[in-house]
Amino acid sequence: MTVSANQAGDIPPVEIPDGELVEERLVLWYFYAALAYLFISMAGGLMMALQLVEWNPLQGSEYLSPGRWRMIHTNAVAYGFIANAFLGALHWAVPRLTLRPVASRRLSYFIFDAWQIVVLSTAVGILFGHAQGIEWGETPTWIDPLALAGLALVAFNFMVPIAKTTGPLYVTLWYFMAAFVWTFLTYAMGNFMPEYYVPGSSGGAIAGLFIHDLVGLFVTPLAWGLMYYFVPILLKKPIWSHGLSLVGFWGLAFFYPLNGIHHFLYTPIPMFLQYGAVVATIAVEMVVTTVIINFFATIWGSTRQLVTNLPIRWFYSGMVLYFVTCAQCAMQVTLTFQKLIHFTDWVVGHAHLVMFGVFRVWFFGMMTYLFPRLLRAPWYSRTLCEWHYWLSIGGITVMFIDLGLAGMFQGYYWASLRPWDESVIGSQPFWMIRLFSGLAIIAGQITFVYNLFMTWRLSRKAPAWSTALATA
Repeated sequence: MTVSANQAGDIPPVEIPDGELVEERLVLWYFYAALAYLFISMAGGLMMALQLVEWNPLQGSEYLSPGRWRMIHTNAVAYGFIANAFLGALHWAVPRLTLRPVASRRLSYFIFDAWQIVVLSTAVGILFGHAQGIEWGETPTWIDPLALAGLALVAFNFMVPIAKTTGPLYVTLWYFMAAFVWTFLTYAMGNFMPEYYVPGSSGGAIAGLFIHDLVGLFVTPLAWGLMYYFVPILLKKPIWSHGLSLVGFWGLAFFYPLNGIHHFLYTPIPMFLQYGAVVATIAVEMVVTTVIINFFATIWGSTRQLVTNLPIRWFYSGMVLYFVTCAQCAMQVTLTFQKLIHFTDWVVGHAHLVMFGVFRVWFFGMMTYLFPRLLRAPWYSRTLCEWHYWLSIGGITVMFIDLGLAGMFQGYYWASLRPWDESVIGSQPFWMIRLFSGLAIIAGQITFVYNLFMTWRLSRKAPAWSTALATA
C-alpha cells in the first residue's frame, strides 16, 4: 500500500510494509514513551529555571529539590527520550535495511517493558537520594547491571539480522554496529570502574571519558546512521560521496574516544592526556566538516525541499546546529578559553544545543516523517507542524546565545575576583531569558503533541482513511 504526501507536500510517497518486516505498533510505543519522558525532562528543566530566578514553587520539599530534579532532567533526556526514540527508529530502519525482521519480536517487547522499568526506577532512586556521584551516570548501583544486560539484549536483537545480510553494508549499518558495541562498553566503563575499581583522579579521568563517550559513541553514531538512512530516502537521491561517509565513520571511531579528558583541563590528570584531548577534539571538528559537506552536497540542486519538506528541514537544521556545537567545542577546549568559561553557563548552553538542538531536532524530523505512516493518516495540521518547528528552533537558538553570553559574563566576574553574589545578580537577566526561551520550547512540544493527538483521532476513522490512503 502506498501512502501519498500530505496536503502540504512535505512527506513524499512511500511503500508501507505489510507487517512482516517492521513491528509498527512497537515503533509507535517507543515514540510515545520518548515523548512522555521528554515532558518529564522539560518539567525538570523548568523547575531548575524557576529556581535560578527565585520563583521555585516547590520550596522546602526534599524529594523535589533542585539538585535531584536536575539529575531527573538529564537522565530523562538521555535514557528516557533519546534511548526510546532510538529504539523506535531502529525497529523501523534495521529491518528495512537488512530485509529481515529483528531476531525476536517477543524480545523486542520484553526490552521495551524492561527499559521503561530501568528508566522509571532510576528516577525514583534519584528522587530518594540513591544517585551515584558521576555525571550522566547517576543511575543507582543496583540498576546498572540490569541496564547493561538490556543493552546486550538490544545489540543481540539487531545484530542478528545485520549479521545475516549478504553483500556490502550500507554506512548506516556500520554506524549501528559500532554503536551497539561502543554503548555497552561505555556504560560499563562509566558505571562500574569509577565506583568499584579506579579511585581518585584516575577515576575522574574515566568519568570524563564516560561523559563524552556517552554522547560520541552512543548518541552520535546512531543519530548520524539514521541521517544516512532517512535523508537519501526523502530526497530520492543517493548520498553524495560514500568515501566521505567512511571518512566520517572512521574519524569518529579514531578521535572521539580521546576527547573525554577535555572536561578536566587544569587537573592532576597528566598534561600529555590533556593536550591529547584538546588535539583530538579539534580533529573531530575537521571530521564533522567532511560529514556536513557530504550532506549539503547531497541536497544541492534540491534545496527547495528545505521549504516544502518539513522532515528534511528538521534534519538539515540539526546538521547546522551540530556543526556549530562542534565548532564551539573545538574553541572551548583550548586552555586559554577554558579558563574563562569552565563551570559557567556557557557549558550549559553547549549541552542544551547538542542534546536538544541537534539530536532532539533530528528525532522530531523522524517523527514528523513516520507518524503519518504509522497511524495511516496525514497530519491534522501543517500549520501546527510549522509552529512546532519554529518554536523549537527559535527557543533553543535564543537559549544557546543567551547562555553563551551569560557564561562569558560569569567567567569575567570570577576572573576579576569580585564577590560571588555579584555574579549571581549579574546573571539574573540571562536566567530570565533562559526561562522564557525554555517556555517557548515547551510550547512547541505541546503543539506537537496536540497535533499528534488530533492525527491519531483521524486515524481512528479507519474505513474512510484506509480507502483514501490505499487509492492515493
